[in-house]
Amino acid sequence: MPRNTLTREQIVRTAVDLLDEEGLEGLNMRNLGKRLDSAATAVYWHVKNKDDLVLLAGDLVWHEIALPEEPVDRAHWRTAAVDLAVGLRAMFGRHPWLVQAFGSHLFHGPGKARYDDHCLALHEAAGFAPADADRIAAAVFTQVLGAALGDAAEVSLDRRLRRDGRDPQEQLDATMARAVEVAREFPRLRARLDGPEALDYAAAPGAEFEEALRALLDGLAARLGGGPDARR
Repeated sequence: MPRNTLTREQIVRTAVDLLDEEGLEGLNMRNLGKRLDSAATAVYWHVKNKDDLVLLAGDLVWHEIALPEEPVDRAHWRTAAVDLAVGLRAMFGRHPWLVQAFGSHLFHGPGKARYDDHCLALHEAAGFAPADADRIAAAVFTQVLGAALGDAAEVSLDRRLRRDGRDPQEQLDATMARAVEVAREFPRLRARLDGPEALDYAAAPGAEFEEALRALLDGLAARLGGGPDARR
């Protein structure tokens, strides 16, 4: 495909598809050019380099998050905040490469700015001062990112093992068996492994995420003086 028939939007959307399938390590201009049926050099007419492309792709997927309608009802701000955070985590789940890219890229753009602005508006609607709204938004984002990190690492590990010709499930089972052996050397971990409700160290987080998020919002509301309405 000649460079004058390519568009930046087409390139970025194709890059998102490539990243979803092959991760950060699979993204390069040659692979992208093949998907676009174009020479790799033609891509450079629209994006500077791989880092620029990752930033553009990362900002595009932020638009997938459904945002609450404004103004947010003060009495139900926490429900809206949880819904927004759940939407963010779901987006990270669809694009795990984005979670990994936070370690090497400073993401910015209209997609992320749109999300950040709505977060601040939501917390300010609950009655928090702008500075406190900033703190709440940062704390919630950090919790979501931490929860999504494990999922992203699992996807990356699975891809790497398959690329090396190894069975991911066999590797996971062997690793968990070794982890259990190590844990049994410590009394509290041993008690949990051998107790009536033995912990499943390989289990993925479920409803615990929302429960922890609500607890975080309750604590922040109480500490920052949001009042009784802020705890609903």
